[in-house]
Amino acid sequence: MVRFGRQVCNNPEIALKREWLETNGVGGFASSTIAGLNTRRYHGLLIAAIKPPVGRMLLLSKLEETLVVDGRRYDLAANRYPGAIHPEGYLFLKEFRQEPFPTFVYQIESLELEKSVCMIHGENTSAIRYELRAPGGAMAVSCTLELRPLIAFRDYHATTHENGALDPRFEIAANVVKTTPYAGLPSLYLSHSGAEIQSAGYWFRNFEYDRERERGLDFREDLFNPFVLVFDLKHDATAAVVASTESGERPIAGLRAAEIDRRERVLVSARSSDSLVPLLARAAEQFTVKRGSQTTAIAGYHWFGDWGRDTMIALSGLTLATGRYDAAKSILLAFAGYVDMGMLPNRFPDAGEAPQYGAVDATLWFFEAVRAMLAATQDYEFVGANLYAVLADIVAWHERGTRYGIHLDSDGLLHAGEPGEQLTWMDAKIGDWVVTPRHGKPVEIQALWFNALRVMQDLARRYQYAGDSQHYGEIASRAQNSFPQLFWNEAASCLYDVVDGEARDASVRPNQIFAVSLFHKMLPPDRARAVVDAVERQLLTPYGLRTLAPGDPRYRGRYEGDPASRDSAYHQGTVWPWLMGPFIDAYLYVHGGSLEAQAQAREWLAELSRYAGEEGVGQVPEVFDGDAPHRAGGCIAQAWSVAELLRTLVQQTVPRGAP
Repeated sequence: MVRFGRQVCNNPEIALKREWLETNGVGGFASSTIAGLNTRRYHGLLIAAIKPPVGRMLLLSKLEETLVVDGRRYDLAANRYPGAIHPEGYLFLKEFRQEPFPTFVYQIESLELEKSVCMIHGENTSAIRYELRAPGGAMAVSCTLELRPLIAFRDYHATTHENGALDPRFEIAANVVKTTPYAGLPSLYLSHSGAEIQSAGYWFRNFEYDRERERGLDFREDLFNPFVLVFDLKHDATAAVVASTESGERPIAGLRAAEIDRRERVLVSARSSDSLVPLLARAAEQFTVKRGSQTTAIAGYHWFGDWGRDTMIALSGLTLATGRYDAAKSILLAFAGYVDMGMLPNRFPDAGEAPQYGAVDATLWFFEAVRAMLAATQDYEFVGANLYAVLADIVAWHERGTRYGIHLDSDGLLHAGEPGEQLTWMDAKIGDWVVTPRHGKPVEIQALWFNALRVMQDLARRYQYAGDSQHYGEIASRAQNSFPQLFWNEAASCLYDVVDGEARDASVRPNQIFAVSLFHKMLPPDRARAVVDAVERQLLTPYGLRTLAPGDPRYRGRYEGDPASRDSAYHQGTVWPWLMGPFIDAYLYVHGGSLEAQAQAREWLAELSRYAGEEGVGQVPEVFDGDAPHRAGGCIAQAWSVAELLRTLVQQTVPRGAP
């Protein structure tokens, strides 16, 4: 269990860097720091997915809490204002724990007030519960809890400021308060357990969000308080508020009990001798969400939607590693339905517009995801009935050519790219500046293409399409013969990163590891070993692989600053945790899966595992700095980071199985 005591909770330097996350299975979430102080514009108690799983809006930012004990007032909230934190409610915080929900225990005089935040699966609803206890003593003569809802009602990428367009009115019906501050936006319903409602109508001004300031973005916001909920805890030691876009009174007890039961069922198949596996299984489940009737995966919280590349890479760890096979099949079906001109969509925009297809690798990872699903389930009937024709059509499009210059070359390898387009996962772009241009034949695209062809060769043989099987095998063999001749860098004993005509990019990057880590490999054992050795020597860190060797003059060791500064470092040295998974696969392969190699792999996973159980509050972030001490950056919770760590742990460092 992730748990922190006073030493962490009462120290803002530490507590403000530890962020909790709740999700609802349709793209919405709740999140903040364990100190209760919002440091991001993405922090709030109810970020609702209006067009699931996207169209996200921050409706309820927080509840400002004041406990009144025999007339003595104790403010439990914490906010950053210009030059100060006020109030300093975190000083009363005795404990934070993550399970079964984010839970905060405050100590006030001889009393304890426990607060928990729970999102309800399948709807835009957050349930906040308070319970007052008097351990070893008598309850105070009088005790009330005042809750001041602070609302934003804005796109979650934006900030809101005091304005005259807001409608301050609210409606009361039984134990529900409804507010609709802006026409055309959803209403917010606050169901409560018998509070007195007092009118307020005040703006709280100049909240400051430290993380947004560091990221070079708008970091100030004003929030509106329409009313106050006052609970008498002397007569009922519990108080509850359910914030939702759903109307009607919502008894919190039933909601919480159902959610606890649902989460327990999710974890049943994640039992493991490794205590981190259930924690990561819970984290993994937070990324799988609904898109219509099918399942998809959020790439990262707080600001990503569902991306094709990320989803296919993460599928094994998010679903197969914990036995959630139906979810894996639903994801594959969902994306198969969006294949167009032989390409998988790489991104579904935030506002719910048409999907975007600007990636060459997302489609190729689809084949590996199907292969991994078959290795886990042996469900060839499902693939034959639903996916084989789609996969065959994808290969056909790549043979004759599709968007962005993606086409099969005479050497059996894939060529991809057009000026101004970034088609691989190293896709940072600042204005017209392409930070890592990789047009031509990127090394991992060839590894993925070869793997896809061999997967199709095997499937066609199984489904008795002898001609197709032979055709795929012939292209694969041509690619396998061409690849070492074009990509082997004899001087560095590793692979070139990109080949484009006569040009060879000798940058030492992690992309070459996929030529060894994928199930079907093009390299002979001696060269595979050399690739792994080069990557280990120049790119490996305790948190993953660097995206560029430190000796390169373009290397950037810090991922920090404004968007341009961060994007220029994104793939120029920044460490990506998800790459630890394929690196360990490759390492075990070239060392024959020996006991010594497995022990080394576990040692390499130790620091990432420690981070997930401590600073990460149960999650793994998007990136770390390339330079020590390797500070975390980007999204606090990234799907493929969690998935690859979980997959590797569940496999107990044994290489991936065959279909």
